Amino acid sequence: MKTFLIAVLFGFSMTSCVKTDDFETPTIETEEFTFNGNLTNIAAVKNNFDPENNDIYTFSETETYMEAYVVSSDEGGNFYKELVLQDRPANPTAGILILVDDNSLFETFEFGRKIYVKLDGLSLWQNNGVIQLGKQNRGDVVAISNSLIDEHLIRTNETAEITALPLEISEFKTEHLNLYIKLENVQFNRQLIREDLRFTFAGEQIDEYDGERQLESCVTGATTVLSSSIFSDFKSLLLPQESGSIEGVLSRNFYDDFFVVAINTPEAIDFNEERCDPEFFSCGDVTTAGPEVIFEENFTNITSKEKFEAEGWTNLNVNGGNEVFKPGTFDGDRYIRISAFNTEESPLEAWLVSPPIDLGSTTSESLSFEIMASYDNETILEVLITNDYSGNPLTTDWLLLDAKIPVGPSNQYGKKYLKTELDISCLDGSINFAFRYLGAAPDKATTYDIDNIRITGH
Repeated sequence: MKTFLIAVLFGFSMTSCVKTDDFETPTIETEEFTFNGNLTNIAAVKNNFDPENNDIYTFSETETYMEAYVVSSDEGGNFYKELVLQDRPANPTAGILILVDDNSLFETFEFGRKIYVKLDGLSLWQNNGVIQLGKQNRGDVVAISNSLIDEHLIRTNETAEITALPLEISEFKTEHLNLYIKLENVQFNRQLIREDLRFTFAGEQIDEYDGERQLESCVTGATTVLSSSIFSDFKSLLLPQESGSIEGVLSRNFYDDFFVVAINTPEAIDFNEERCDPEFFSCGDVTTAGPEVIFEENFTNITSKEKFEAEGWTNLNVNGGNEVFKPGTFDGDRYIRISAFNTEESPLEAWLVSPPIDLGSTTSESLSFEIMASYDNETILEVLITNDYSGNPLTTDWLLLDAKIPVGPSNQYGKKYLKTELDISCLDGSINFAFRYLGAAPDKATTYDIDNIRITGH
């Protein structure tokens, strides 16, 4: 066996409770010592896990240490009792998560710190799609106890400058998990930063455990999710409204449905550029709704998919699948619903196009409707309008409306509808409006209920 030189902590102690913010992270003294053992890297460690049988792998009598760099920080409360490590300060190729029973790891293993991990006695498994190291306990892998941290996690004197790996959202792969990445030219979805309804990172009533906020690429249109803990100290900050870059750790959501990005601090977000929203059609702002009801649909008589056609609606799945807008009822109230959940349809593009509506003899028209979101994992509904419907939604020139698409809870049904009212008075003649659903099970499967559609005017 070869001999390697590493650093180990000694004589380090800290006060468990600090009653003031006026303190600095204690200086940790180290001494160099040699040990007889083998050195390995993160990729080699992860290769011991067999995803086919999903069995826990325990290291024993290997005398092997893993070299790594810390890329997470629990100082802001967004990481809890875990360290995320990658193999290199720049251009990393492998990352791993270690469960550690300590909620102030940043004081010892700060961002960029090079460490060695003693593998003997640790176990490897996959949880929620992420490879993790910890201690085996009755069929689970749990956090390394506080008393064993110094034995397994060896801090060196080196603090490296971490260079985030540049990635496009569309490039995310399993091998990128637990790497510190950088997304350029991204922004939060428009529905999260509206002036009348601006979201925080994780401080909304719909947030349970984590706040999940949709990020979208200005280059490719691909989307991902920023995940922030409801226990983070920045949970109540408002989301930035501009576009730019963001750095964080790539991971998976709790149910292993889709990729998420977790930041160490809000300073990792650098949004100083103009937004890249699509062009919305607008006749102006609705001032006074007209008293005459030109068109109204509350779906009282829509009790089956066949009823849609009888009433002049186009209800179409353009991918050849079976899922379309369906009538539903709850507590005596009827609505229509669309969802990719449990459909195995990917993609799922469904259109619900209204019957033709004549605006030729009225003025000051406005269109209103109510939408509720449930089991939300991405905003995937659009509202469009045209005065030249071809009979096929895919061959029609549509105008995109700036509708309020609600962001609902991620793990339950929504509790309230969000109303949109739009001025359409600059359109004339026969018009059709449409709801377009762009789902893809399982990661884009938000459920939407739509009700109380009205067009009024003078």
